[in-house]
Amino acid sequence: MAAASFRESGWVWEGFATHAGVKPTLYGVGEGWRWFGVPGVNFMFHPNNEIAFRKLADAPRVVADISKWDFEYARNEGGHEMGFIGVHDPRPERIREEAANLSRMAAQFPNITGGIVDDASNMFALEGYGESGAASIRTALREHDPELDLWVVVYANQLDKPEWDLLKPHMDIVNLWLWDCREIPNLPEHLAHCRRVFPDQRIIIGSYLHDFTSRQNMPLDLLQLQYETMLRLWEAGEIEGFNILGAFYIDQAPEQAEWVRGFLGTAS
Repeated sequence: MAAASFRESGWVWEGFATHAGVKPTLYGVGEGWRWFGVPGVNFMFHPNNEIAFRKLADAPRVVADISKWDFEYARNEGGHEMGFIGVHDPRPERIREEAANLSRMAAQFPNITGGIVDDASNMFALEGYGESGAASIRTALREHDPELDLWVVVYANQLDKPEWDLLKPHMDIVNLWLWDCREIPNLPEHLAHCRRVFPDQRIIIGSYLHDFTSRQNMPLDLLQLQYETMLRLWEAGEIEGFNILGAFYIDQAPEQAEWVRGFLGTAS
């Protein structure tokens, strides 16, 4: 069902991130969707279990990460523990295990609508990833709920990878991201390219509050251009919605976060 407004087509990434340069945030899981006024949560970085989904029970819809980010201690050259860092586990067998677990959780929590793979490109170099392995991910995800969507993060600069042909038949939603904010003026062209590669999938465009390439918060002029472009594309029916990365930047990129919230409050 199409969203009634652009704001209602939105999602926000929630969870405690340990990416380089991300400071501890004041905003916990379940606060981001309320703060931005969007109904969707992309739940990341934490175990998919009853504790988490009870905390998110009031969110209208939740899509949880199934290519898990785990936490492990970083050590310096002397072997001393330096604190937690996030480590991504893209092994196909782990993704299948998490997909099956999320399917069981969805039987208990009806606001779970799908699972997201972030990021699939790391899977391609691993043994055991092939046509049957790709198919088994969505099979596991839908074991207890045949309506769950399989989301996959896709970067615009990776659209021509031949490996997508293996996963494409089993994907429901492409979550399209521009890694370099300087590409935002070319967003319509990247979307057209994405549609050629993924003609049958729904597309949700990702938006950053912080530009990881420059390690600076998003320039406001480019942020504004992206949201005006996404609104126009949504109104034309070319995208299903957008998501924001993320709630853990609300207090670290406050000007950008406030601008997005204000724009969503006035957009159709």
